[in-house]
Amino acid sequence: MRVLAWILRIFLFLALFMFALKNTDTVSLRLYFDQVWQAPLILVLLVFFAGGAAMGVLATLATVFRQRREIARLQRELGSGTRDDGAGPAPAPIGSPSDL
Repeated sequence: MRVLAWILRIFLFLALFMFALKNTDTVSLRLYFDQVWQAPLILVLLVFFAGGAAMGVLATLATVFRQRREIARLQRELGSGTRDDGAGPAPAPIGSPSDL
């Protein structure tokens, strides 16, 4: 299975590398205030791909941090043996030494 994964990775790398070699023509990006940025097409694609990936990661950070706080809170509750509903300590799991 590992060999198949490496073959797939090498194939994907070679396909992307060949794509990059075929797209080295200079393109012009027209920006605001009549500014023009000229660069190879593959560089422009790489910059915009990296920017999109970074924006996607930043968009998920708030959710990830909220979930981590929630997990930490639940682990603290589980470790302390108390619940927020005021019912006292949580019942021991079935088959625990306290059942004997």
